Amino acid sequence: MERAERHHTEASAQNFWTWDLYFAVGYVFVTVLVLLSHATMADRIASAAAMAALALFYLLYGRRHAIMREERGPAVVFAVVSMALFLTAVWFVGNSTFLLFVMCPLIFMALPLPVAAPLVVLLNVLPPVLGQLRSGMGHEWFDQLPTSFLGLSLSLLIGTYVHRVVAQSHERAALITELEASRAEVAALSHEAGVAQERTRLAGEIHDTLAQGFTSIVTLVQAAESEVDRDSAKVRHALDLAARTARENLAEARALVAALRPSALDEATLTEAVQRLADRLGAEAGVEVAFHTEGDASGLPTGVEVVLLRAAQEAMANVRRHSGATSVTVDIRHTPSGVTLVVTDDGRGFDPASPADGYGLKGMRARAEQVAGTVAVHSAPGAGTTLTVEVPT
Repeated sequence: MERAERHHTEASAQNFWTWDLYFAVGYVFVTVLVLLSHATMADRIASAAAMAALALFYLLYGRRHAIMREERGPAVVFAVVSMALFLTAVWFVGNSTFLLFVMCPLIFMALPLPVAAPLVVLLNVLPPVLGQLRSGMGHEWFDQLPTSFLGLSLSLLIGTYVHRVVAQSHERAALITELEASRAEVAALSHEAGVAQERTRLAGEIHDTLAQGFTSIVTLVQAAESEVDRDSAKVRHALDLAARTARENLAEARALVAALRPSALDEATLTEAVQRLADRLGAEAGVEVAFHTEGDASGLPTGVEVVLLRAAQEAMANVRRHSGATSVTVDIRHTPSGVTLVVTDDGRGFDPASPADGYGLKGMRARAEQVAGTVAVHSAPGAGTTLTVEVPT
């Protein structure tokens, strides 16, 4: 709050330079008129001293507290004291009345319109009255009434305009404050959304790479343990596959830490990477895997390649863990409008409408949506499963 007030004060100080210039020019002009008037030297000095006190009081007190900070108590004090000093100057030299061109806007800036308007009326009516009291010539007071009425009318019009401008300035300041608060809130929400999105991305990366790799390693080691006393060749084969999977997992972990694309795509195309997954599935699960591809695979954006590779990894991991399939078909079709990945198995199937545990399909759909893609699952108990991922290019 204090910081906001300090900022408001600094901004006001920068924007009040035109008024300060007007005040200075008006003060100097009226002071010269007073000093060049036909009044006695003592009256001229007294009037100039009252105006000088008024100017100092404005600079040292009124400008900061009554005008810029708009403090109600100091504003009242400033208005009363400055009016007294002005009327004192007018009492000694009538030409001091020209200072009304400074005093009226000053009163309107310091006080609310309902309070400032009556005071401005007094400021315009009292100088002729003081002139009559000092000179004792009543007709001069009546002669000055038209001029006083004109000055009063202009002062009220200008004061109303000043208050309207000030009100609009306050509204703009409130709007700016609200916009800054909204911007800060949007930035905080964007940051939170970015953090949540990054967590989701990392969860998907870990699930699609490291978790599946560790599952394969455990499965292969268990298979090797079951054949230790019967077939050493199968044991070596299972351990070789486990070692290869561990090395690939290590490469994926390094790529994940470095925020790079999947390591499988560093040294191979998407087609080659998916074919390796299919070959590994056949070797590890002992199922028959057929792989087909058609169309031109060149020029795919990295984001599309990552989505399709992760979808193929998840689909084949589900075949290995859940389906009990004996044969799997993997198709990648490239068309001018996009790429389609289809993974079909003849396993036990499931009901796609039933609630699914884990991250798999949800993560796959979330990835596909990031590149405007779709995921469709067709399955039924005992009828196998077909997973289709379509991504536009």
